[in-house]
Amino acid sequence: MTIHLACDVNIWKEGSLYVAQALPLNVMSCGSSPQEARRNLDEAIALFLKTARDQGNLKEVLEEAGYRKIDDVWQPPKVVTSEHTELAMPV
Repeated sequence: MTIHLACDVNIWKEGSLYVAQALPLNVMSCGSSPQEARRNLDEAIALFLKTARDQGNLKEVLEEAGYRKIDDVWQPPKVVTSEHTELAMPV
């Protein structure tokens, strides 16, 4: 089975590792370089989707993440805004 879906990938550095996150699936992985983190993320996404398929709830998992199937491609929800902000919060 082949599934076609789109997602956004963010990669950042934490200590000596790079962390990769796929949104809106919220699947994450890491590696010693951005490229390795990205490759590991692809594997994590594949395992995540295969597990959902094997459990019989792939459609529900994708819909819960905001995906909609359009012309055989699962499309993520449209991002309305994305921003980086810094906050000063009393704790």
